[in-house]
Amino acid sequence: MTKQLLFKSLLSLSLIGAASTAQAKEMTLNAVSFTPRTAVVSHGFKEFVTAINEKFDGELEINWRGGPEVMPPFRLADAVRNGSIDMALTSPSYYSGLVPSATASNLSFKTYEEIAETDYLERMTQVHAERGLHFLGEIPASPVKFFLFFKNEVTGIDDLEGKRIRVFPTILPFVESLGAEPLVMPMGEIYTAMERGVIDGFAQSNLGWVDQFENVVNYYITPRFYRAGFNVLVNPEAWAELPEGLRERVQTYLREDLAPRIDQSWEETIATAQTQMEDAGFQEVKLTGDAADEYLNTAIEAAWQHLAEDVDPELHAELKSMLVD
Repeated sequence: MTKQLLFKSLLSLSLIGAASTAQAKEMTLNAVSFTPRTAVVSHGFKEFVTAINEKFDGELEINWRGGPEVMPPFRLADAVRNGSIDMALTSPSYYSGLVPSATASNLSFKTYEEIAETDYLERMTQVHAERGLHFLGEIPASPVKFFLFFKNEVTGIDDLEGKRIRVFPTILPFVESLGAEPLVMPMGEIYTAMERGVIDGFAQSNLGWVDQFENVVNYYITPRFYRAGFNVLVNPEAWAELPEGLRERVQTYLREDLAPRIDQSWEETIATAQTQMEDAGFQEVKLTGDAADEYLNTAIEAAWQHLAEDVDPELHAELKSMLVD
């Protein structure tokens, strides 16, 4: 081979390498969240997007396009599956019709690290793949739990009989078991429904909204129940376009490094929310002793019994052993 031909060959290889590098830098996944970008509860996803974009700078960019103003929250999982968007952050209960077992992650009092020590993440990856979704992992918020809030006075479990309570699907069986009437509606409709008397109360965490609800909430029940956690779903075709090594590194980084840190990062946010409830004058209805035990046991058992109606018995037993037992 002449020097000229050798030079041309090396130049061609250099150009191909440069083109490959340029192509790698162009990898982008467009994401939509079920919560607004500015919502306090979006804290974990904001941390995720920032960390991924910094860690994999030059290889992958998550383009967080927004929240409900971009797409209705209950449509996100289907939109990911059909390729309308590449990635979504969503509540497990918001796509329980598509992946019924997804809601199991909330039905626990364990931390993310305790759950990650089991085969839960791998098992949910398999389950989601069967439904045309890639389960990248969880944006955990285990310390964030849920309350029942009311405008009019309640003194205990017996007062909940017949109350109309807004829920998201995961909490529906629990509220129903308390003798109340559960109504599923998006978070953005809660205030108006309370103001107009459409509902008597609602199930929710206490993050980011308390100061705006002072005139429609006066009471809340403890102990708190369940754990919060939000799933990152990716369109399988969009995911497959990333180099295999990059896919493995991104998923491992989220599940083994980033998620545990996010799970431990909620302390200040929770403390602020508690202070806001106190400043707003919300009165705690504290169940104790047998009443508290009954309340929490009902929360777990009612939900898992309901889940058994929609999930294969073997999978149900597997998940319960990982999340509860």
